[in-house]
Amino acid sequence: MFVVTGNRLLDGIVVYLAAAHHWVEDLQGARLYDTSDEAQTVLGEQSDMIVSLDVIPVSKQDNGHVVADRLRERIRSDGPTIQPFDAIPLERQFSTAAD
Repeated sequence: MFVVTGNRLLDGIVVYLAAAHHWVEDLQGARLYDTSDEAQTVLGEQSDMIVSLDVIPVSKQDNGHVVADRLRERIRSDGPTIQPFDAIPLERQFSTAAD
């Protein structure tokens, strides 16, 4: 399965093409295409307000949750794979240059 994705020009937010040809920020609301060619056909019809258009492969899990196949796309849809501040001791997180 495939979805069409891009970035909203005004704020750079990752968006996905939904069934009614509008853009949503949640991958779960994206329209699923059976083939890459089918998804590619809608790229040329899209608004100038969305940039960096791409067709990405996704998988549908047993619970119905849609997940991007590539790590890069999972990070784009879900955020970082780690919690960067959890690995830093609390006293270092809030130290200042004067410390």
